[in-house]
Amino acid sequence: MEVILKEDVKNVGHKNDIVKVRDGYGRNFLLPKGLAIVATPSARKVHAENVKQRAHKEEKLKGDAVQIAKQLEKVTLKIGAKTSSTGKIFGSVNTIQIAEALKEKGVEVDRKDITIKGDHIKEVGTYVANVKLYKDIKVEISFEVFSE
Repeated sequence: MEVILKEDVKNVGHKNDIVKVRDGYGRNFLLPKGLAIVATPSARKVHAENVKQRAHKEEKLKGDAVQIAKQLEKVTLKIGAKTSSTGKIFGSVNTIQIAEALKEKGVEVDRKDITIKGDHIKEVGTYVANVKLYKDIKVEISFEVFSE
């Protein structure tokens, strides 16, 4: 079954992509949740027209993402956490705290677009996170967790 995605679907495709999925996945998940529509000939024509109109907007979004990526390469984050005397963090550092630290530096990023490399952060140290800014534009940022 071929469908046109209305939103980004992880491990399937991005918004406005025409993708081939298994019939059951399309009928039972994508279509009922409103994440996709069936790629009929008339839907393909409407999709083609929409893609033409959005091409200019896409270029602007991609350009903005490249500028933000350049800003993020220069940024170094320091995140404070309450720790025990041995350096173990009470709780863990998560993407929400990274997004807030980026916001303080003047870069607005959704927390859902941040992934932390490795396991949960439970100790003081330096770590790496990936920030997805656009479809194919990702930036690695390093951040340091210190004891407050």
